[in-house]
Amino acid sequence: MFSEKGLSREDILKKLCEVKKDDLDWKSGKAFGYIFDPGEEILGFAKEINNMFLSENALDFTVYPSLLSLENDLVSIMGKHLGGNDDVVGNFTSGGTESIILAVKTARDYYRNKKPEITEPEMILPTTAHAAFHKAAHYLGIKTVSVSVDPETFKADVPAMEKAINSNTIFMAGSAPSYTQGVIDPISELSRTAEENDVWFHTDACMGGFLLPFFKELGKKIDMFDFSCPGVNSISVDLHKYAYTPKGASLILHRNSAQRRFQLFAFADWLGYTMINPTIQSTKSGGPLAAAWAVLNHVGKEKYLEFARIQLETVEKIKQGIESIPELHMMARPEMTLISFGSDKVNIFHIIDEMNLKGWYIQPSLSFDNIPATIHLSVTLSNAGREDEFICDLEQSVEKAKKLLPGKLLSMFNLVMDQGGAEDLSENLSPIFELAGIKDGRMPQRMAPVNEVLDAMPAGFRKELLLEVANTFFSSQS
Repeated sequence: MFSEKGLSREDILKKLCEVKKDDLDWKSGKAFGYIFDPGEEILGFAKEINNMFLSENALDFTVYPSLLSLENDLVSIMGKHLGGNDDVVGNFTSGGTESIILAVKTARDYYRNKKPEITEPEMILPTTAHAAFHKAAHYLGIKTVSVSVDPETFKADVPAMEKAINSNTIFMAGSAPSYTQGVIDPISELSRTAEENDVWFHTDACMGGFLLPFFKELGKKIDMFDFSCPGVNSISVDLHKYAYTPKGASLILHRNSAQRRFQLFAFADWLGYTMINPTIQSTKSGGPLAAAWAVLNHVGKEKYLEFARIQLETVEKIKQGIESIPELHMMARPEMTLISFGSDKVNIFHIIDEMNLKGWYIQPSLSFDNIPATIHLSVTLSNAGREDEFICDLEQSVEKAKKLLPGKLLSMFNLVMDQGGAEDLSENLSPIFELAGIKDGRMPQRMAPVNEVLDAMPAGFRKELLLEVANTFFSSQS
């Protein structure tokens, strides 16, 4: 409710503390997703800088030359970090999704100019490509062509992607690494194929772009994925992940300014000021940009290299621990700090629930394209030192999960689908929500029944159901 006369600072703080009580405890060191915690010293410094530039508005770079200078410096640092030269240009964005949308927008407008005969543009993606590419396609009117990955390595299938190219293809992408399995696509081959077919190639290095060069420096074999591959036109790289800067901080990088020009938006045909936007946002606080620049330069290469070493060791310890549990198996050999594992013997959704009840936060990745559901971990600095505790709890959770059966919700879903199909199910969401424990904008403590149903659904209907759930949650009545 909108306060009539305003609330006191004490009342506001009390209310906010109450609202936060059910949030993920990201300071515990037990979260394997969403939060990248560098520790109090770096985080406190970042908050100080963020507040220093909180009110500066990056809408107009002529009014705030400080932000322009910091942005160009970040682009220069990361362009060279990712195999580029002085020709590399780019812009600061709110996150990986905005960076990816801008890459797709740039390619679309580039080919509108170069090949105006293409009226129904297409992009080719491996099935491991981030959902943000599909979001970009949805927003920008581009058809997506998804190509299955190698079922053993989970890497993009180069011959299959090349076969999918046709006269409407304008864009291809690969990941370094893919989010779910943590493996690096064969970017060198993919980008060469794209270049030979006059197709824009983008490397999604949101997860790995900052960290992988440090891994390479530590002696880990890392296949080429950046501007050292001549066919790579653009790269997305997040700083609010493994550079440990505050959210949202990402970069979209282009090989040169001639290509980047198609990213920009300008408009003069109205009575107001002439608008020129390099990114999707117009008004945006300078805080995250300044904080990202400050953290990068405060931490420095030497300490980031040490961070990389710690995280490599942590991943290896967790990987070995998972492999020591007979009921579990690794899905792929992790090439970064992302781990994917599953089970042929135990319901993984019950394992996840048991782990989360112990205070951990781990995620499911639902089945798709003949790849079964798995458990995903994004390993960060804050997880280091808790490997033994994690594996011990994982062993106990597996044992408990063995004794748990599929829930009533899955039986109800199967019955409804047998009798009336997806259309009947969509008209009877209320009893399903009630049985699942979804009430008053809150999800149940145990998510296994919900995840079992989502996993059993065709992906298309899964999407429609989640849209319905989200539409219910984001409501003034929730």
